[in-house]
Amino acid sequence: MCVLCWQFLGEGHWTEQVFEAEGNAAPGTVGSTRERARRRDRYQRIRILNQILRHYGLRLDDWHSRSYVLSDRKGSTVLVHDLGEIWPAAQQLARRRLDPLEPQFLAVLGQPDASREPGP
Repeated sequence: MCVLCWQFLGEGHWTEQVFEAEGNAAPGTVGSTRERARRRDRYQRIRILNQILRHYGLRLDDWHSRSYVLSDRKGSTVLVHDLGEIWPAAQQLARRRLDPLEPQFLAVLGQPDASREPGP
């Protein structure tokens, strides 16, 4: 199946859903307040994930607000559909097991400049 067909078949990860007061997932139309809130939350998640992935030499970018592009410093990229696929893809791209609880990583994450956006 081609990448474009794959994009249209997915329902979306639960973290991408916007829930109404009753707890039902509500679809957002392009330009709606609900869709703007979903995209704002998505970009906030990407910013936080990049703070984590930067330690491993990786970067996450948005792909049409439907998927993510994970890349390394060498230019290799992987298209991931949702948040659940990011960590396994990051380990594959880094070619090693990534431990978010390793002391060196936690020390770097706790530094004041860890909140800085990674460069292009």
